[in-house]
Amino acid sequence: MRTAAKLMTWTIALGCASVFAADYPSTTKLPASTASVAKGQKSTNADNTDINERDKGGATKTPQDQTNQAPDRKLLAAIRRAVVGDKSLSTKAHNIKIMVQGGGVTMRGPVNSADEKAKIEALAKGVHGVTKVDNQLDIKTQ
Repeated sequence: MRTAAKLMTWTIALGCASVFAADYPSTTKLPASTASVAKGQKSTNADNTDINERDKGGATKTPQDQTNQAPDRKLLAAIRRAVVGDKSLSTKAHNIKIMVQGGGVTMRGPVNSADEKAKIEALAKGVHGVTKVDNQLDIKTQ
């Protein structure tokens, strides 16, 4: 019984410590964001942090702009299957943002190379029902 009580005490103490640690502000400063990356431009910081900052203004399409109409959802699913099904693409490429509105496709997010960017665009254009593709993918540079 004493062992169980000690174990429960330690579990609660560690749980509380992890809550406080998660809530405690970091003392290390992260580098300030550089200027917003333009549509489809190469960037050394092609992760979603800077890109998501760019999206906050509402000037660019985000996944929240995706319509809930059945044809658009079906196109989105078909494009996503094509992209994820291509095992030659990187994990970053598999996780791009894809938005469909009225048959028009907008793709955003970081990819590793210009070849990946072109390949994803070709995959999207190859899906039956796609009327146009706006390729805003960002290429990560070294």
